[in-house]
Amino acid sequence: MEYNLADLFESVVDAVPDREALVYIDHPGTGAERRLTYAGLDAAANRIAHHLLDAGLRPGEHLGLHLYNGVEYLQTVLGCLKARIVPVNVNYRYVEEELVYLYRDADLAALVFDAEFDQRVAGALPRADRLRHLLRVGTPPDGAPLDGTSLVGAVAFAEAEAEASPGRGFAQRSGDDQFIIYTGGTTGMPKGVMWRQEDLFFSGLGGGAPTGEPVSSPEELAQRVAAGGDGITFFPTPPLMHGTSTLTAFIGFNFGQRVVLHRKFVPSEVLRTIEREKVTSVSLVGDAMLRPLIDALSGPLKGCDLSSLFSVSSSGAIMSETVRAQFAALAPNVLLLNNFGSSESGFNGTATDDSGPDNGFRLRVNSRTAVVDPATYEPVKPGEPGRIAQRGHVPLGYYNDPRKTAETFFRRGGERWVLLGDMATVDDSGIVTVLGRGSQCINTGGEKVYPEEVEQALKSHPDVYDALVAGVPDGTWGNRVAAVVQPRAGAAAPTLKDLRSHCRGRLAGYKIPRRLVITAEIRRSPSGKADYRWARAVASDPGPDPAADVDADADAGRGPRPEPAPRD
Repeated sequence: MEYNLADLFESVVDAVPDREALVYIDHPGTGAERRLTYAGLDAAANRIAHHLLDAGLRPGEHLGLHLYNGVEYLQTVLGCLKARIVPVNVNYRYVEEELVYLYRDADLAALVFDAEFDQRVAGALPRADRLRHLLRVGTPPDGAPLDGTSLVGAVAFAEAEAEASPGRGFAQRSGDDQFIIYTGGTTGMPKGVMWRQEDLFFSGLGGGAPTGEPVSSPEELAQRVAAGGDGITFFPTPPLMHGTSTLTAFIGFNFGQRVVLHRKFVPSEVLRTIEREKVTSVSLVGDAMLRPLIDALSGPLKGCDLSSLFSVSSSGAIMSETVRAQFAALAPNVLLLNNFGSSESGFNGTATDDSGPDNGFRLRVNSRTAVVDPATYEPVKPGEPGRIAQRGHVPLGYYNDPRKTAETFFRRGGERWVLLGDMATVDDSGIVTVLGRGSQCINTGGEKVYPEEVEQALKSHPDVYDALVAGVPDGTWGNRVAAVVQPRAGAAAPTLKDLRSHCRGRLAGYKIPRRLVITAEIRRSPSGKADYRWARAVASDPGPDPAADVDADADAGRGPRPEPAPRD
């Protein structure tokens, strides 16, 4: 046996076949739920794998998952892995043109989609020449007939599952089999990150033990599961279409434990499920998901029993210091973890306890992570800025994008490395301080401003519910810092002067916003990740410039910035 995700899953199934593996709750108000044991989930995945092979799909071909959360999502991923078909996540918010891009860029040969997306799939299909097999899950919520003559050949998922064999009987698999994770595309066109399954197992799944010692052989995973007990329940609340949630589910499976899913994120239902299912570990994405849980705990679900909950972890966006403190006051025994990772690196590290607006986003990183000079790939000296990089078990590159692959992946010291987009410094003790994404960095008068730092300061204001920061053109400084702010419900919208005064003790003067746009709601991805393209467009919208509110000394003493000295 190799470090192949399907082989590893089957070894866990054989060790604990009767243990509950997956609980799916369709909410709100429907009461519909499904519960599968490890043996049951294995048989369900086998059926889809056999259906795909019988339909002519070949090992190495790509299948898209255009689905909300559900049993069918994980069942299909496992089925693909069993049949050596490559699963590809599809953002269900994409409109027709975006779907055409992704279907074509990923060279999809097959697609599993929810019936709600029938219209969009039908519109994109004629321009996706390689897409030849369709599986439709469910029917439209209102029971209306499905439209789109181009979809008449779609096979009902339930029929495919019922007619195929539940047994295994698959060809030999390999740790070289691939798994593709498409990036969110919030800062550019989405890119398909190509992982060898062995590399993903160690970098994204912690080698079977994210908080402990990785297994030393594939067989050891099932041995650990058989020797341990159950009682742990993982609850990935963001959409499975974002890699982090799918990987969280697989971490649960590698432990032989239970995974709970909701179709969509509804804060009150999340809390009720934690209470009812005795959830121990919740994963989410930053303040955009934690804040609504706080609102529910402070209001209609005050007193909800969270005694089973051990940890809440965030990846993809930061839980700010202010919001963490609010949650800790309501659930003081729950461990809050700001994890750091990416589609290109898996897991890199966890924030220190003193991370926050005053000290920055500080990380204890694993031994495979470093801060390097992007020009030489050599480690930077303590205090010098560089980019975060990871070595060892890293992806093969970006699918269909050799230029971007060459810019991002490199070899040094006989090892493969990936160069991430995040700027950072490292101190003498090895603690890494993340400055922000280089692509989002605002250059104002020669000074660099990273939006995440300003956002943390803004969100510590009591009347700010959410905020994004972007650079907008400025005739004097090149760019100015602009804030797009969603006020807290029931609070008066803060003025630019209010926010500048609030930030002045937390940020250097050139980082303080000079433009403010109030919005009813901050736009984020379904998982809570920031949509900076939207924020930049909103902040750049012409009209009366709120920067007129700036204090008289806003730019006092700022003066022209000298050109940076050339590097040696």
